[in-house]
Amino acid sequence: MANLNKVLLIGRLTRDPEVRTFATGGKVARFGFAVNRRRKNPQTGQWEDEPVYLEIEAFNRGEFSRLADQAEQFFTKGRQLYIEGHLRLDQWTSNDGQKRQRLVVVMDSFQFLDSRLDNGATPAVRPAVTSRAAAPIEEPLPEEDPFGELPDTDPADQDIPF
Repeated sequence: MANLNKVLLIGRLTRDPEVRTFATGGKVARFGFAVNRRRKNPQTGQWEDEPVYLEIEAFNRGEFSRLADQAEQFFTKGRQLYIEGHLRLDQWTSNDGQKRQRLVVVMDSFQFLDSRLDNGATPAVRPAVTSRAAAPIEEPLPEEDPFGELPDTDPADQDIPF
């Protein structure tokens, strides 16, 4: 039987990232994230948004995945993001001896859905051109591209060496 552990979210950061560095040189950024669950109120008949609060972790993995660094640099409370990730179950015993657990979303990739930073500037990050099956990877834009426009060429038109 096949298994799938994939999470796709659109929401807003509920707090700035807390960043920790490991003794091995790795890094993790932890932050809160809220997504809305739309439901109809049975008493009023009106549609309402019910927030769902999540814990997200972003790691630096190897030389090419710097998600924790990007979260530390660009993520602030209130930013709207699209996040792709997977679920991880954390289990521990509390100080009073009770067994505890929680689900955490581990971020694999992200996209900004708003265009603001603290100073009102446009973020200098866009998805890299990748194969159609790969998840987008964030890369800095060149300085001369202030509006974050994508090139006019279609990646499918390029020769692929396989």
